[in-house]
Amino acid sequence: MENILVTGGAGYIGGHVVRQLTEAGYRVVVYDNLSTGFEATLINGETLVRAELADEETLENTLRTFGVKTVLHFAASIIAPESVSKPLEYYGNNTMNTMRLLKACVRSGVEKFVFSSTAAVYGMPESGIAAEDSPTVPINPYGTSKLMSEWMLRDTAHAHGLRYVALRYFNVAGADPLARMGQRVQEATHLIKVCCQAALGKRQSVSIFGTDYETPDGTGIRDYIHIEDLAAAHLSALRYLEGGGTQETINVGYGNGSSVREVIDVVRRVSGVHFTVLEAPRRPGDPAMLVARSQRIREVLDWKPKYDDLEKIVSDAWQWERQLAGI
Repeated sequence: MENILVTGGAGYIGGHVVRQLTEAGYRVVVYDNLSTGFEATLINGETLVRAELADEETLENTLRTFGVKTVLHFAASIIAPESVSKPLEYYGNNTMNTMRLLKACVRSGVEKFVFSSTAAVYGMPESGIAAEDSPTVPINPYGTSKLMSEWMLRDTAHAHGLRYVALRYFNVAGADPLARMGQRVQEATHLIKVCCQAALGKRQSVSIFGTDYETPDGTGIRDYIHIEDLAAAHLSALRYLEGGGTQETINVGYGNGSSVREVIDVVRRVSGVHFTVLEAPRRPGDPAMLVARSQRIREVLDWKPKYDDLEKIVSDAWQWERQLAGI
């Protein structure tokens, strides 16, 4: 098997993908500055290069030293509200560093590229359902920075023959079912993690931002996807490229949504804890519903999810959070 470079491979999503790659027999080189990643995520002895993507010399040397022909790119800043107050930081870390990576890939002869994108590129679709050909109208610098990276990837592929898959994630949640890894960042903003922390007494309460949306229970609806199914989508994308696939931009979601109240109810049921929930006004820019149109990933990548069940997602997240708490 060839060496595969995974940027941001010590993070939450990247770490799960790295583990699945190693289990599938690939040799993985992780390139991560560990700003939000953890070396403990690398449980199978993967090679770690601790460096910045902005360090173009180290980046290119790493690609050449390991003879890398395939890159999976996860390294990014990902908190949408923070991007509004720190736009230049997001354009620098996401867009500019992706440009540096693509330059290094072209110079080093990289052939295949899988990109971690986001449903935030769609902004607020009128129907609440986003297909790959839906208008891309991001409403914050995070979504814009990722969309700009998609454009650079598309144009680089056209000019230099790079073959790629860009995967637009919906709401990633859960943890490894064997509790070997999960979301380690304690200040994470993911709803399921926040609820689990509240159930463990690590947070005083959980806030619902907006209870007056035009949805069945008045709260926002999102397409929650188990981290293991999301990680598996990257291996499906890799196999697609290995089979001669060219350029694809594909949603990664189940195609069904759960409301904030539904998530809270499931966490309460799984944990057995009736934690405090507060109601707060809507946050600017939050759509009432954002759910994936997900036929394309099943047809093009032959992706078959295993964990399309909210209770399973919550149960695995709860098991991981208990382990982090030493319970």
